[in-house]
Amino acid sequence: QVQLVESGGKLVQAGGSLRLSCAASGRDFSTYAMGWFRQAPAKEREAVAIISYSTWYADSVNGRFTISRDSANDMVYLQMNSLTPDDTAVYYCAARAGTASLRLSSWDNWGQGTQVTVSS
Repeated sequence: QVQLVESGGKLVQAGGSLRLSCAASGRDFSTYAMGWFRQAPAKEREAVAIISYSTWYADSVNGRFTISRDSANDMVYLQMNSLTPDDTAVYYCAARAGTASLRLSSWDNWGQGTQVTVSS
């Protein structure tokens, strides 16, 4: 059974940093694209950062966020720096067999999410 478990979300002040973690289990994820997505209140879920053979970042986080993976331990991380209130959202980890995609419906493995709140 595939399981993705996020952790690390909390309340932080603007300008601060957080590192989110995602623990994957249930299969070999070394060949999977892994991604971080977020959903703010009253907004659609959006892709934030994806790692496959390369990395991709949303324009809104490029230069501030860094995605990384530890394939030996099936972990994926999102280092978030210079946080702003606009980064407030539930952050989800997701896995997709094969190559990366920006089409959210093609990601078939999702975690439950972790809340990140940035205060001004």
